[in-house]
Amino acid sequence: MQRLAAVSIDLDEIGCYSAIHGLPPLEGEAAHAVYARAVPRFERLFEDLGIPATFFAIAADLDEGPAPGALRRLHAAGHEIASHSLSHLYDLTRQDRATQEREVVASLDRLEAAVGERPTGFRAPGYTITDELFEVLADAGVRYDSSVFPCPAYYAAKVAAIGAIGLKARFGRGVPSHSIVDDPRVLGAPADPYRVGQSYWRRGSGLLELPIGVTRGARLPYIGTSVVLAGDRGADLLTRMMVGRPLVNLELHGIDLADADADGLTALRPHQPDLRATAAAKESALRAAIARLRAEGYRFVRLDEAAAAFAG
Repeated sequence: MQRLAAVSIDLDEIGCYSAIHGLPPLEGEAAHAVYARAVPRFERLFEDLGIPATFFAIAADLDEGPAPGALRRLHAAGHEIASHSLSHLYDLTRQDRATQEREVVASLDRLEAAVGERPTGFRAPGYTITDELFEVLADAGVRYDSSVFPCPAYYAAKVAAIGAIGLKARFGRGVPSHSIVDDPRVLGAPADPYRVGQSYWRRGSGLLELPIGVTRGARLPYIGTSVVLAGDRGADLLTRMMVGRPLVNLELHGIDLADADADGLTALRPHQPDLRATAAAKESALRAAIARLRAEGYRFVRLDEAAAAFAG
């Protein structure tokens, strides 16, 4: 059995986190900390380790700031640029079909214009997807999706967080979260690559799905927050629980290599767990996870390369 590993990074800019937590947006340089500060750290890390990665970009970020130059650098370095929608609507799946089509097709068009290659992969905002959105992706010529996250622990934490933020808003402390939750039946979806059926959490003959990583057995989240906050030993342990999967799909966010103090994000630190560790400590944990996967015989590829390997 082949053993492939892929690292992908969702380039949600800082404003997305303010929206999740019902906070006013940050201003100045801090508003662009993901592209201006975290992306260069990822570039150096992947160059040092010789790893090709996949970056899921929000096409509207091309309107201003450092995003255009950063995406061109990443593409030139051999990394994949994939779509994270046009404007990262957390309630994308609740929009009408025309809006969903615009969010997908316009993102592909704009990212292609920016880097010279049309994206073939998609990841939905907040991992939330539906059968209708899968139809839109197929019609747009997308070759693979990587949104399904069959993780009970993450689902429960997300429901609790949205509820807590909403409760505070009722008492005049902030505004409700923009985030929404997926259909709970997604928790029974396959955890390894599969073609979606009707509905998308079942196997079928539709678009290829590369699920977000969950450990074997308990299906604990194998994503940036859990890995970088676990420290070196914890990251190694979580990674050992992934060994045996044909594809280890480690999904990160740009903020996973952001630094609250160095990047002017201290106002977000009480609300965003992955800002409670330094960028250096988080990078060390990522290196530990990657080292374990290599020791176990995994070969690192981009997600489009993984999709080609599992397309049959």
